[in-house]
Amino acid sequence: MVTYLKQGNAQSASALSEETVYHTVKDVIQAIASRGDAAVRQISEKFDNWSPESFRLSEAQIQEIIASVPDRVKDDIRFAQQQIRHFAEKQLATIHDLEVETLPGVFLGHKHIPVGRVGCYIPGGRYPMVASAHMSILTAKVAGVPKVIACTPPIKGEIPAATVCAMAFAGADEIYLLGGIQAMAAMAHGTETIESVDMLVGPGNSYVAEAKRQLFGKVGIDLIAGPTEVLVIADHTADAEMVAVDLLGQAEHGPTSPAALITTSEALARETLLEIEKQLKVLPTADIAGVAWRDYGTILVVDSLEEALIEVDKLAYEHVEVLTEDPDYFLANMSNYGALFLGPETNVAYGDKAIGTNHTLPTKGAARYTGGLWVGKFLKTCTYQRCTKDASATVGSYVSRLCEIENFMGHKEQADLRVRRYGSKASV
Repeated sequence: MVTYLKQGNAQSASALSEETVYHTVKDVIQAIASRGDAAVRQISEKFDNWSPESFRLSEAQIQEIIASVPDRVKDDIRFAQQQIRHFAEKQLATIHDLEVETLPGVFLGHKHIPVGRVGCYIPGGRYPMVASAHMSILTAKVAGVPKVIACTPPIKGEIPAATVCAMAFAGADEIYLLGGIQAMAAMAHGTETIESVDMLVGPGNSYVAEAKRQLFGKVGIDLIAGPTEVLVIADHTADAEMVAVDLLGQAEHGPTSPAALITTSEALARETLLEIEKQLKVLPTADIAGVAWRDYGTILVVDSLEEALIEVDKLAYEHVEVLTEDPDYFLANMSNYGALFLGPETNVAYGDKAIGTNHTLPTKGAARYTGGLWVGKFLKTCTYQRCTKDASATVGSYVSRLCEIENFMGHKEQADLRVRRYGSKASV
Protein backbone atom coordinates (compact mmCIF):
# COMPACT_ATOMS: atom_id res chain seq x y z
CA MET A 1 0.00 0.00 0.00
CA VAL A 2 1.24 3.49 -0.87
CA THR A 3 0.75 6.24 1.71
CA TYR A 4 1.48 9.89 0.98
CA LEU A 5 3.01 11.53 4.02
CA LYS A 6 3.49 14.68 1.95
CA GLN A 7 2.27 15.39 -1.55
CA GLY A 8 3.26 18.25 -3.82
CA ASN A 9 0.16 20.32 -4.45
CA ALA A 10 1.38 22.87 -6.99
CA GLN A 11 0.03 22.54 -10.48
CA SER A 12 2.09 22.83 -13.63
CA ALA A 13 2.61 26.25 -15.13
CA SER A 14 -0.69 27.81 -16.11
CA ALA A 15 -1.84 27.75 -19.70
CA LEU A 16 -1.52 31.54 -19.73
CA SER A 17 2.13 31.36 -18.63
CA GLU A 18 2.93 28.67 -21.21
CA GLU A 19 1.21 30.75 -23.86
CA THR A 20 3.34 33.78 -22.94
CA VAL A 21 6.56 31.77 -23.15
CA TYR A 22 5.50 30.24 -26.48
CA HIS A 23 4.75 33.59 -28.14
CA THR A 24 7.82 35.34 -26.72
CA VAL A 25 10.06 32.60 -28.06
CA LYS A 26 8.29 32.50 -31.42
CA ASP A 27 8.66 36.27 -31.89
CA VAL A 28 12.36 36.22 -31.04
CA ILE A 29 13.09 33.31 -33.37
CA GLN A 30 11.23 34.96 -36.24
CA ALA A 31 13.03 38.25 -35.69
CA ILE A 32 16.46 36.64 -35.73
CA ALA A 33 15.61 34.43 -38.71
CA SER A 34 14.61 37.50 -40.72
CA ARG A 35 16.96 40.22 -39.42
CA GLY A 36 20.02 38.34 -38.22
CA ASP A 37 22.64 40.20 -36.22
CA ALA A 38 20.57 43.36 -35.88
CA ALA A 39 17.81 41.43 -34.12
CA VAL A 40 20.31 39.53 -31.96
CA ARG A 41 21.79 42.80 -30.73
CA GLN A 42 18.40 44.40 -30.12
CA ILE A 43 17.10 41.41 -28.16
CA SER A 44 20.33 41.00 -26.16
CA GLU A 45 20.07 44.65 -25.12
CA LYS A 46 16.44 44.13 -24.11
CA PHE A 47 16.85 40.94 -22.09
CA ASP A 48 20.45 41.09 -20.85
CA ASN A 49 21.39 44.77 -21.20
CA TRP A 50 24.35 43.47 -23.19
CA SER A 51 25.60 44.87 -26.49
CA PRO A 52 29.37 44.46 -26.89
CA GLU A 53 31.25 45.36 -30.06
CA SER A 54 31.34 41.63 -30.82
CA PHE A 55 29.44 38.84 -29.09
CA ARG A 56 32.20 36.42 -30.05
CA LEU A 57 35.24 36.39 -27.81
CA SER A 58 38.57 36.64 -29.59
CA GLU A 59 41.39 34.25 -28.76
CA ALA A 60 43.20 37.10 -26.99
CA GLN A 61 40.12 37.82 -24.87
CA ILE A 62 39.74 34.14 -24.01
CA GLN A 63 43.35 33.86 -22.90
CA GLU A 64 43.02 37.03 -20.82
CA ILE A 65 39.90 35.63 -19.13
CA ILE A 66 41.61 32.29 -18.44
CA ALA A 67 44.55 34.13 -16.88
CA SER A 68 42.16 35.89 -14.51
CA VAL A 69 40.76 32.62 -13.13
CA PRO A 70 42.43 31.39 -9.92
CA ASP A 71 44.71 28.38 -10.39
CA ARG A 72 42.68 26.29 -7.95
CA VAL A 73 39.53 26.88 -9.99
CA LYS A 74 41.35 25.92 -13.19
CA ASP A 75 42.72 22.77 -11.54
CA ASP A 76 39.22 21.82 -10.39
CA ILE A 77 37.84 22.37 -13.90
CA ARG A 78 40.60 20.21 -15.36
CA PHE A 79 39.85 17.45 -12.82
CA ALA A 80 36.16 17.43 -13.73
CA GLN A 81 36.89 17.44 -17.45
CA GLN A 82 39.37 14.62 -17.09
CA GLN A 83 36.68 12.44 -15.51
CA ILE A 84 34.02 13.35 -18.07
CA ARG A 85 36.39 12.89 -21.00
CA HIS A 86 37.54 9.50 -19.73
CA PHE A 87 34.00 8.15 -19.34
CA ALA A 88 32.91 9.56 -22.71
CA GLU A 89 35.92 7.92 -24.38
CA LYS A 90 35.02 4.60 -22.78
CA GLN A 91 31.43 4.98 -23.99
CA LEU A 92 32.65 5.80 -27.49
CA ALA A 93 34.75 2.63 -27.48
CA THR A 94 31.54 0.58 -27.16
CA ILE A 95 30.14 2.02 -30.41
CA HIS A 96 31.33 0.17 -33.49
CA ASP A 97 30.84 0.36 -37.22
CA LEU A 98 29.34 -2.80 -38.70
CA GLU A 99 29.41 -4.77 -41.94
CA VAL A 100 27.81 -8.19 -42.26
CA GLU A 101 27.11 -10.57 -45.17
CA THR A 102 23.41 -11.33 -44.60
CA LEU A 103 23.00 -13.53 -47.71
CA PRO A 104 25.65 -14.79 -50.11
CA GLY A 105 26.85 -11.63 -51.86
CA VAL A 106 24.68 -9.20 -49.84
CA PHE A 107 26.66 -6.88 -47.58
CA LEU A 108 24.90 -4.55 -45.14
CA GLY A 109 26.54 -2.16 -42.75
CA HIS A 110 26.40 1.01 -40.76
CA LYS A 111 28.80 3.80 -39.94
CA HIS A 112 28.72 6.20 -37.00
CA ILE A 113 29.29 9.69 -38.39
CA PRO A 114 29.72 12.72 -36.08
CA VAL A 115 27.33 15.65 -36.52
CA GLY A 116 29.10 18.40 -38.47
CA ARG A 117 28.39 21.49 -36.35
CA VAL A 118 27.01 21.59 -32.82
CA GLY A 119 25.86 24.58 -30.78
CA CYS A 120 26.12 24.25 -27.01
CA TYR A 121 24.24 26.45 -24.55
CA ILE A 122 25.80 27.01 -21.11
CA PRO A 123 23.28 28.62 -18.72
CA GLY A 124 24.07 31.56 -16.46
CA GLY A 125 21.88 33.56 -14.11
CA ARG A 126 21.93 32.91 -10.37
CA TYR A 127 23.78 29.66 -10.97
CA PRO A 128 26.48 29.94 -13.66
CA MET A 129 26.53 26.35 -14.89
CA VAL A 130 30.25 25.85 -15.39
CA ALA A 131 29.79 22.08 -15.49
CA SER A 132 27.50 22.27 -18.51
CA ALA A 133 30.53 23.23 -20.58
CA HIS A 134 32.12 19.87 -19.80
CA MET A 135 28.93 17.93 -20.40
CA SER A 136 28.15 19.36 -23.83
CA ILE A 137 31.26 20.80 -25.49
CA LEU A 138 33.72 18.21 -24.28
CA THR A 139 31.41 15.26 -24.99
CA ALA A 140 30.79 16.53 -28.53
CA LYS A 141 34.52 16.80 -29.10
CA VAL A 142 35.12 13.26 -27.84
CA ALA A 143 32.46 12.10 -30.32
CA GLY A 144 34.49 13.70 -33.12
CA VAL A 145 32.32 16.74 -33.91
CA PRO A 146 34.60 18.95 -36.04
CA LYS A 147 33.03 22.31 -35.11
CA VAL A 148 31.53 23.17 -31.74
CA ILE A 149 30.34 26.68 -30.96
CA ALA A 150 29.12 27.67 -27.52
CA CYS A 151 27.08 30.47 -26.00
CA THR A 152 26.79 31.62 -22.41
CA PRO A 153 25.08 34.77 -21.13
CA PRO A 154 26.75 37.63 -19.30
CA ILE A 155 25.86 37.76 -15.61
CA LYS A 156 24.74 41.24 -14.55
CA GLY A 157 26.86 42.77 -17.28
CA GLU A 158 29.97 40.78 -16.32
CA ILE A 159 31.83 38.02 -18.13
CA PRO A 160 31.47 34.66 -16.28
CA ALA A 161 35.20 33.96 -16.24
CA ALA A 162 35.13 30.42 -14.84
CA THR A 163 32.48 29.39 -17.37
CA VAL A 164 34.47 30.81 -20.29
CA CYS A 165 37.57 29.06 -18.96
CA ALA A 166 35.71 25.73 -18.87
CA MET A 167 34.34 26.30 -22.38
CA ALA A 168 37.84 26.91 -23.70
CA PHE A 169 39.36 23.94 -21.86
CA ALA A 170 36.54 21.72 -23.18
CA GLY A 171 37.53 22.54 -26.76
CA ALA A 172 34.96 25.06 -27.99
CA ASP A 173 35.94 26.37 -31.43
CA GLU A 174 33.98 29.60 -30.99
CA ILE A 175 32.73 31.21 -27.77
CA TYR A 176 29.95 33.81 -27.68
CA LEU A 177 28.71 35.87 -24.75
CA LEU A 178 25.08 35.57 -25.72
CA GLY A 179 22.14 34.28 -23.70
CA GLY A 180 18.69 32.80 -23.85
CA ILE A 181 16.39 32.57 -26.84
CA GLN A 182 18.60 34.85 -28.91
CA ALA A 183 21.55 32.48 -28.52
CA MET A 184 19.51 29.43 -29.52
CA ALA A 185 17.93 31.15 -32.53
CA ALA A 186 21.23 32.62 -33.72
CA MET A 187 22.97 29.25 -33.57
CA ALA A 188 20.09 27.46 -35.31
CA HIS A 189 19.35 29.96 -38.09
CA GLY A 190 22.74 31.59 -38.40
CA THR A 191 23.38 35.29 -38.83
CA GLU A 192 25.88 37.42 -40.71
CA THR A 193 28.50 36.62 -38.06
CA ILE A 194 27.35 33.27 -36.62
CA GLU A 195 27.31 30.23 -38.89
CA SER A 196 24.29 27.98 -38.35
CA VAL A 197 24.69 24.63 -36.59
CA ASP A 198 23.19 21.20 -37.20
CA MET A 199 22.34 20.43 -33.58
CA LEU A 200 21.61 22.32 -30.33
CA VAL A 201 22.37 20.88 -26.90
CA GLY A 202 22.43 22.00 -23.30
CA PRO A 203 20.07 22.88 -20.45
CA GLY A 204 18.37 26.20 -19.76
CA ASN A 205 15.29 27.90 -18.38
CA SER A 206 11.74 27.54 -19.71
CA TYR A 207 12.46 29.99 -22.55
CA VAL A 208 15.54 28.06 -23.66
CA ALA A 209 13.60 24.78 -23.48
CA GLU A 210 10.78 26.26 -25.56
CA ALA A 211 13.28 27.62 -28.08
CA LYS A 212 14.70 24.12 -28.52
CA ARG A 213 11.18 22.78 -28.99
CA GLN A 214 10.36 25.32 -31.70
CA LEU A 215 13.73 24.98 -33.44
CA PHE A 216 13.63 21.18 -33.53
CA GLY A 217 13.41 20.11 -37.14
CA LYS A 218 15.42 23.09 -38.29
CA VAL A 219 18.17 21.55 -36.17
CA GLY A 220 18.52 18.44 -34.05
CA ILE A 221 18.41 18.68 -30.27
CA ASP A 222 19.54 16.54 -27.37
CA LEU A 223 16.27 16.64 -25.40
CA ILE A 224 13.84 19.15 -23.92
CA ALA A 225 14.59 19.39 -20.22
CA GLY A 226 12.21 20.83 -17.66
CA PRO A 227 12.92 21.67 -14.01
CA THR A 228 15.43 19.29 -12.45
CA GLU A 229 14.07 16.37 -10.40
CA VAL A 230 15.44 14.21 -7.60
CA LEU A 231 14.03 11.03 -6.10
CA VAL A 232 15.52 9.28 -3.09
CA ILE A 233 14.66 5.63 -2.45
CA ALA A 234 15.42 4.71 1.16
CA ASP A 235 14.88 1.96 3.68
CA HIS A 236 15.57 1.62 7.42
CA THR A 237 19.34 1.77 6.85
CA ALA A 238 19.25 5.38 5.59
CA ASP A 239 19.56 8.42 7.84
CA ALA A 240 17.34 11.47 7.73
CA GLU A 241 20.16 14.01 7.61
CA MET A 242 21.54 12.58 4.39
CA VAL A 243 18.10 12.19 2.80
CA ALA A 244 17.22 15.80 3.60
CA VAL A 245 20.55 17.13 2.33
CA ASP A 246 20.17 15.27 -0.95
CA LEU A 247 16.57 16.37 -1.49
CA LEU A 248 17.27 20.04 -0.77
CA GLY A 249 20.49 19.92 -2.77
CA GLN A 250 18.42 19.55 -5.93
CA ALA A 251 15.39 21.55 -4.81
CA GLU A 252 17.63 24.63 -4.75
CA HIS A 253 17.78 24.57 -8.56
CA GLY A 254 14.46 26.37 -8.83
CA PRO A 255 11.10 26.92 -7.16
CA THR A 256 9.42 24.33 -9.40
CA SER A 257 12.00 21.55 -8.96
CA PRO A 258 10.32 18.36 -7.68
CA ALA A 259 12.01 16.39 -4.88
CA ALA A 260 10.58 13.08 -3.71
CA LEU A 261 11.29 10.40 -1.13
CA ILE A 262 9.98 6.85 -1.41
CA THR A 263 10.71 4.79 1.68
CA THR A 264 9.75 1.58 3.40
CA SER A 265 10.29 3.29 6.78
CA GLU A 266 7.62 5.63 8.10
CA ALA A 267 9.97 6.58 10.94
CA LEU A 268 12.58 7.75 8.42
CA ALA A 269 9.92 9.66 6.49
CA ARG A 270 8.84 11.59 9.57
CA GLU A 271 12.43 12.26 10.66
CA THR A 272 13.18 13.56 7.17
CA LEU A 273 10.31 16.03 7.35
CA LEU A 274 11.72 17.44 10.59
CA GLU A 275 15.28 17.45 9.26
CA ILE A 276 14.28 19.38 6.14
CA GLU A 277 12.65 22.09 8.25
CA LYS A 278 15.81 22.26 10.36
CA GLN A 279 18.12 22.53 7.36
CA LEU A 280 15.99 25.16 5.64
CA LYS A 281 16.69 27.49 8.57
CA VAL A 282 20.40 27.61 7.69
CA LEU A 283 20.61 26.72 3.97
CA PRO A 284 21.80 29.80 2.02
CA THR A 285 19.49 28.90 -0.89
CA ALA A 286 16.47 28.23 1.31
CA ASP A 287 14.53 30.99 -0.45
CA ILE A 288 14.37 28.74 -3.51
CA ALA A 289 14.71 25.25 -2.03
CA GLY A 290 12.03 25.97 0.57
CA VAL A 291 9.48 27.00 -2.02
CA ALA A 292 10.28 23.98 -4.20
CA TRP A 293 9.93 21.62 -1.25
CA ARG A 294 6.71 23.26 -0.05
CA ASP A 295 5.03 23.14 -3.45
CA TYR A 296 6.64 20.15 -5.18
CA GLY A 297 8.03 17.98 -2.38
CA THR A 298 6.60 14.46 -2.03
CA ILE A 299 7.05 11.65 0.50
CA LEU A 300 5.62 8.18 -0.14
CA VAL A 301 5.70 5.36 2.38
CA VAL A 302 5.46 1.88 0.83
CA ASP A 303 5.26 -1.62 2.29
CA SER A 304 8.17 -3.18 0.38
CA LEU A 305 11.02 -2.53 -2.01
CA GLU A 306 9.01 -4.29 -4.71
CA GLU A 307 6.25 -1.74 -4.23
CA ALA A 308 8.84 1.05 -4.25
CA LEU A 309 10.11 -0.24 -7.61
CA ILE A 310 6.64 0.08 -9.12
CA GLU A 311 6.30 3.66 -7.91
CA VAL A 312 9.76 4.83 -9.00
CA ASP A 313 9.23 3.50 -12.51
CA LYS A 314 5.90 5.35 -12.67
CA LEU A 315 7.62 8.61 -11.72
CA ALA A 316 10.53 8.14 -14.18
CA TYR A 317 12.57 10.86 -12.48
CA GLU A 318 15.72 12.48 -13.77
CA HIS A 319 17.98 11.71 -10.78
CA VAL A 320 17.40 8.71 -8.54
CA GLU A 321 19.44 8.06 -5.41
CA VAL A 322 19.24 4.63 -3.79
CA LEU A 323 19.93 4.63 -0.05
CA THR A 324 18.98 1.06 0.78
CA GLU A 325 20.64 -2.03 2.17
CA ASP A 326 20.94 -3.52 -1.34
CA PRO A 327 21.13 -0.72 -3.96
CA ASP A 328 21.91 -3.22 -6.71
CA TYR A 329 18.33 -4.49 -6.54
CA PHE A 330 17.23 -1.24 -8.19
CA LEU A 331 20.12 -1.24 -10.67
CA ALA A 332 19.02 -4.69 -11.80
CA ASN A 333 15.30 -4.00 -11.91
CA MET A 334 14.60 -0.29 -12.56
CA SER A 335 13.67 0.75 -16.09
CA ASN A 336 12.81 4.46 -16.00
CA TYR A 337 15.40 6.94 -14.78
CA GLY A 338 17.84 9.50 -16.12
CA ALA A 339 20.80 8.68 -13.88
CA LEU A 340 21.12 6.33 -10.92
CA PHE A 341 23.21 6.98 -7.80
CA LEU A 342 23.82 3.80 -5.84
CA GLY A 343 24.55 3.90 -2.13
CA PRO A 344 25.28 6.68 0.36
CA GLU A 345 28.82 7.15 -0.94
CA THR A 346 27.59 8.95 -4.07
CA ASN A 347 24.99 11.64 -4.73
CA VAL A 348 23.48 13.80 -7.46
CA ALA A 349 26.01 16.61 -6.96
CA TYR A 350 28.80 14.23 -7.98
CA GLY A 351 27.02 13.50 -11.24
CA ASP A 352 26.15 17.15 -11.78
CA LYS A 353 29.71 18.38 -11.44
CA ALA A 354 32.63 16.02 -11.75
CA ILE A 355 32.36 12.25 -11.39
CA GLY A 356 32.16 11.64 -15.14
CA THR A 357 28.58 10.81 -16.10
CA ASN A 358 26.60 13.44 -17.99
CA HIS A 359 24.23 15.80 -16.18
CA THR A 360 21.97 16.68 -19.13
CA LEU A 361 19.16 14.24 -18.44
CA PRO A 362 15.46 13.58 -19.22
CA THR A 363 12.78 15.17 -17.02
CA LYS A 364 8.97 15.23 -16.85
CA GLY A 365 8.67 11.49 -17.46
CA ALA A 366 10.86 11.48 -20.57
CA ALA A 367 13.05 8.80 -18.94
CA ARG A 368 10.34 6.38 -20.08
CA TYR A 369 11.66 6.68 -23.64
CA THR A 370 15.10 8.30 -23.64
CA GLY A 371 18.34 8.51 -21.75
CA GLY A 372 20.38 11.66 -21.32
CA LEU A 373 23.08 13.39 -23.31
CA TRP A 374 26.07 11.18 -24.07
CA VAL A 375 28.72 10.73 -26.71
CA GLY A 376 26.34 8.68 -28.87
CA LYS A 377 23.90 11.61 -29.20
CA PHE A 378 26.45 13.37 -31.40
CA LEU A 379 26.72 10.45 -33.82
CA LYS A 380 24.49 9.64 -36.79
CA THR A 381 24.16 5.91 -37.41
CA CYS A 382 23.95 5.67 -41.21
CA THR A 383 23.39 2.42 -43.08
CA TYR A 384 24.74 1.25 -46.44
CA GLN A 385 24.44 -1.81 -48.68
CA ARG A 386 26.26 -3.49 -51.54
CA CYS A 387 25.55 -6.65 -53.61
CA THR A 388 27.30 -8.91 -56.05
CA LYS A 389 25.56 -9.31 -59.41
CA ASP A 390 24.20 -12.74 -58.54
CA ALA A 391 22.92 -11.49 -55.18
CA SER A 392 21.29 -8.46 -56.84
CA ALA A 393 19.36 -10.73 -59.18
CA THR A 394 18.24 -12.97 -56.32
CA VAL A 395 17.06 -10.11 -54.09
CA GLY A 396 15.57 -8.34 -57.12
CA SER A 397 13.23 -11.25 -57.80
CA TYR A 398 11.69 -10.93 -54.36
CA VAL A 399 11.61 -7.14 -54.43
CA SER A 400 9.87 -7.12 -57.82
CA ARG A 401 7.00 -9.27 -56.56
CA LEU A 402 6.73 -7.33 -53.29
CA CYS A 403 6.55 -4.01 -55.17
CA GLU A 404 3.76 -5.34 -57.37
CA ILE A 405 1.71 -6.22 -54.29
CA GLU A 406 1.95 -2.57 -53.24
CA ASN A 407 1.35 -1.19 -56.78
CA PHE A 408 4.75 0.53 -56.81
CA MET A 409 5.48 -0.15 -60.46
CA GLY A 410 8.40 2.27 -60.67
CA HIS A 411 9.99 0.51 -57.73
CA LYS A 412 9.29 -2.83 -59.44
CA GLU A 413 11.13 -1.69 -62.55
CA GLN A 414 14.22 -0.84 -60.50
CA ALA A 415 14.33 -4.46 -59.38
CA ASP A 416 13.38 -5.90 -62.79
CA LEU A 417 16.20 -4.01 -64.50
CA ARG A 418 18.77 -5.63 -62.19
CA VAL A 419 17.22 -9.06 -62.70
CA ARG A 420 17.46 -8.64 -66.49
CA ARG A 421 21.02 -7.33 -66.31
CA TYR A 422 22.51 -9.64 -63.73
CA GLY A 423 20.39 -12.79 -63.48
CA SER A 424 20.61 -15.28 -66.29
CA LYS A 425 18.71 -17.81 -64.16
CA ALA A 426 16.54 -15.41 -62.14
CA SER A 427 12.90 -14.91 -63.08
CA VAL A 428 10.34 -12.40 -61.91
